[in-house]
Amino acid sequence: MGGSSAVAPSDSGPKPRTSAGLSTLPGATSAGESELVERAKNGDHSAYESLYRLNRDRIYGLLWRMSGGHHALAEDLLQESFVRAWQKLDMFRGDSRFGTWLHRLAVNVALSDRRTRLRKAGKEVELDEYAHRTVVGSKDVRADKQQDLEQSISRLPERARTVLVLYDIEGYRHAEIAEMTGMAVGSSKAQLHRARKLLREDLDR
Repeated sequence: MGGSSAVAPSDSGPKPRTSAGLSTLPGATSAGESELVERAKNGDHSAYESLYRLNRDRIYGLLWRMSGGHHALAEDLLQESFVRAWQKLDMFRGDSRFGTWLHRLAVNVALSDRRTRLRKAGKEVELDEYAHRTVVGSKDVRADKQQDLEQSISRLPERARTVLVLYDIEGYRHAEIAEMTGMAVGSSKAQLHRARKLLREDLDR
């Protein structure tokens, strides 16, 4: 990301700069975050810029994984998420941390985008048709092979990847995933099982 220019909210919301990495920046304290939110609600653009800087990398990491490692799509979803958050800021009541609320909003943005793309495509590519998987390097899930794991996750079909990311990486429960995605709880569990099986097969190749 970088640069010195600020994220300036406008009529359509702020146009945040996009993240080039997956690292997580230190978050604000709960009290400090609440103060920033209140200032942003009152139209303080610099306060919203601070909220953006504190949360952008974690949200980008989520969207990058949900989009299958598609950098440009993750960038677009990141911008859309912060625009939506700016537009809906008055709806944030403080029942949870702002970062938690933003995280859920970003998931919904990604899922909405996926539904739009599926409607345009007519149907989702079936899992069994996902045949062109390029195996790169040694398939080892140790920390020094994290890139291989990320690549394998990116090659999963969308439904399986979505459940895996939300459950195993982001910590959502199956009931929450079912609510967000519109699938049954049993389907969420089945997709998770399928995703893990495909990951093991890919990493063992």
